[in-house]
Amino acid sequence: MSKENHFETQAIRTQMERSQYLEHSTPLHLTSSFVFEDAEDMRASFAEEKERNIYSRFTNPNTSEFVDKICKLEGAEAGYAYATGMSAVFSTFAALLNAGDHVVSCRSVFGSTHSLFTKFLPKWNIETSYFKVNEIDKIESLIQPNTKILYAETPTNPAVDILDLELLGSIAKKHNLLLVIDNCFATPYLQNPIRFGADLVIHSATKLIDGQGRVLGGVTVGKADLIREIYLFSRNTGPALSPFNAWVLSKSLETLSVRVDRHCENALKVAEFLESHENVQLVKYPFLKSHPQYDIAKKQMKKGGNIVAFEIKGGVEAGRQFLNKLQLLSLSANLGDTRSIATHPASTTHSKLNEVDRLEVGISDGLVRVSVGLEHYEDIIADLNQALG
Repeated sequence: MSKENHFETQAIRTQMERSQYLEHSTPLHLTSSFVFEDAEDMRASFAEEKERNIYSRFTNPNTSEFVDKICKLEGAEAGYAYATGMSAVFSTFAALLNAGDHVVSCRSVFGSTHSLFTKFLPKWNIETSYFKVNEIDKIESLIQPNTKILYAETPTNPAVDILDLELLGSIAKKHNLLLVIDNCFATPYLQNPIRFGADLVIHSATKLIDGQGRVLGGVTVGKADLIREIYLFSRNTGPALSPFNAWVLSKSLETLSVRVDRHCENALKVAEFLESHENVQLVKYPFLKSHPQYDIAKKQMKKGGNIVAFEIKGGVEAGRQFLNKLQLLSLSANLGDTRSIATHPASTTHSKLNEVDRLEVGISDGLVRVSVGLEHYEDIIADLNQALG
């Protein structure tokens, strides 16, 4: 594939070699293992003297095609695909960290990632220090001699704050840290963290990459030497993506750009509507000029994404009432679907956090997160309007 080809072309035309049947669309390879020509072929394959498929927990043509596409779209050297986004997050850290290592992370991370940092990695004497979204200037003061990884999501979940990737890249380089970025909300279409100095990029492919709420998946891509370590850990611990889900996700990438374009168009219209509503006191969307990191978002993102966060007047109870009044939007824990989805973090996903901890990650009592889908924007706005009334 020529490097000159555009994103859309690479997403469609990056394909594994055709079989003897010369299929136009990539076939499914639903097999747990692969056969060898003879004893020498088997020996050489296990000795890794040749590149070939051995067992689908290691590699499979469908997972390889999906990974190859993400690598091309992200500008990465290599990658590994996972059963879920969180298995990608855990395996990346577990493969690269040793007992006694230290992580510096933005506090605004996905809830399960926060649990990984605070409940599970400490079992292996791996500690994490947090900085807030608006305290990037404090990162260097948190770095210790045993710090190995600098980690962040941008945009963040659920408050869609933006972190300056170029600044994070320069800090990581200065202190010889690995910069790992969760790029789930932006997708490779809107943002490429490797361009700004990231060593590894993680995606929950369950979200916008699939885009239709069908399958689970995750992927980590980046520098080949790091991926080699991640691969060796993962082939032995077994979190591999299934060939069928890989096939679905690879096909989904073919329409990623056109879907995300419409998601972004709808989301901006929704954000502009909400900003003018009398019962809404705050709207967060990266490409609204009122967003506190608008200039950074414009620098590193192609468009603003599909997530809109806004604060309803009236706190927790007003948030619950809003959800109950919705007629078109779904109430679901997922995001990035063709269907618009609304959640109220303070009463659901983050209800176990106290108010101080919630506010630290930008979750006020009345905060609502909307994953704007592909319905007609006027219908989405009409539903939001009646629910806010």
